[in-house]
Amino acid sequence: MSKIAVITDSNSGITQSQGKELGIFVVPMPFTINNEDYFEDINLTQDEFYNKLAEDATVSTSQPSPDSLMTLWDKVLEEYDQIIYIPMSSGLSGSCQSAFMIASEEYEGKVFVVDNQRISVTQRQSALDAKEMAEAGLSAEEIVEKLMENKFESSIYIMLDTLYYLKKGGRITPAAAALGTLLRLKPVLQIQGEKLDAFAKARTSSQGKNIMINAIKADIENRFGGMEAKDFWISCAYTKDLESANAWKKELEDAFPGFDINMDPLSLSVACHIGPGALAVTVTKKVHF
Repeated sequence: MSKIAVITDSNSGITQSQGKELGIFVVPMPFTINNEDYFEDINLTQDEFYNKLAEDATVSTSQPSPDSLMTLWDKVLEEYDQIIYIPMSSGLSGSCQSAFMIASEEYEGKVFVVDNQRISVTQRQSALDAKEMAEAGLSAEEIVEKLMENKFESSIYIMLDTLYYLKKGGRITPAAAALGTLLRLKPVLQIQGEKLDAFAKARTSSQGKNIMINAIKADIENRFGGMEAKDFWISCAYTKDLESANAWKKELEDAFPGFDINMDPLSLSVACHIGPGALAVTVTKKVHF
């Protein structure tokens, strides 16, 4: 039986230390901040990142370099026969396509890149699922097939506290951002598959939270076999404000009694586009094998 390693990137929210505990390798995502290079969770902490955002630093993300990926893959392959690599969704970054090219040209049969359209806590769940399947003795090809079968079986809803960072990144017009700020709107975005789209506009945080909870309930009912089946994971995420995040987690536990709800900070690659104070909730179908 092949010994299979699971690698993901820090967009999954899995930190370097958590990765060591879980037995999952984590590629740190690179950032350029005011023309200096940083790597998430290596020489850039969450607190340092938000301090720089607050100072209105120029922040941009990039993808892991081919060299850094190949160095890690080579090192892991000294101990393992094959690798399942789960990067962030190709709809949100070019890093997935780059990894596909390197794997097919240099690592055929050794590295399997999975583009199952995941980000943040849904990407984390895919890495955990892959690890569990590898430990259960599934082949690399079988693991890839299972992950791809379920690639669209998740939803993410995110309520933003500010439109400033979407405007700064050129993702909405300055006029729309100014109007939203004036009206104190709390936009709710969704990620279904590979795209980040507008979902609803809320006038207050509490209305935005209700919109997200109802959206998750509708997905469970219409797509995941209903509440009784319990055939899904519910998770939540946030940017910077842990106090609000803890309150949000409690609201979700009240709305979905009996579910063990995991909470993680959103990765910095997502946070740089949406800013601090965001709250998110996800539902992901369980993988059966």
